[in-house]
Amino acid sequence: MDDKNLNNPSENEVFLTDNMAEESSNAEQADNTAEELAQLKDANLRLMAEYDNYRKRTLKEKADLIKNGGEKVLTGLLPIVDDFQRAMENIDKAADLEAVKEGVNLIYHKFLTYLQQNGVMPIETFDVDFDADLHEAVATVPAQDEEQKGKIIDTIQPGYTLNDKVIRHAKVVVAN
Repeated sequence: MDDKNLNNPSENEVFLTDNMAEESSNAEQADNTAEELAQLKDANLRLMAEYDNYRKRTLKEKADLIKNGGEKVLTGLLPIVDDFQRAMENIDKAADLEAVKEGVNLIYHKFLTYLQQNGVMPIETFDVDFDADLHEAVATVPAQDEEQKGKIIDTIQPGYTLNDKVIRHAKVVVAN
């Protein structure tokens, strides 16, 4: 070989060296990509497991709320039940009918107060215009004068709202 070939590598040798460097770089990129993919898969699995645990926990909490949600309301009713029980025990022994009436009336007002404290309000029916959103007309009667037309003249069954939502429409008689 002459000196020219020793100092200047041939085109094939340069190509092989470049190819080997490129393959080495590609192999490193593939390793990095595979490692990154494995990390992403692991993170995804952990996130999915965390979400599944969150979903199960919130479903259990909702079920517990539904199961025990009325506990506070029912606990508040127990003193009223106790009052009724005392009244029933003493009703036969009572000589004064007025005292019995007063006792039952006190229990009734205590119960209404409790309902109002918990957001239950009666629907107004006395001398008001009929409103189909609040009232249910069970009968109509002829109006005695023009001012009475469309007004409620009698309440068959009171209606109630719970936090401004109708839970029972008032059954009324309307003048036509």
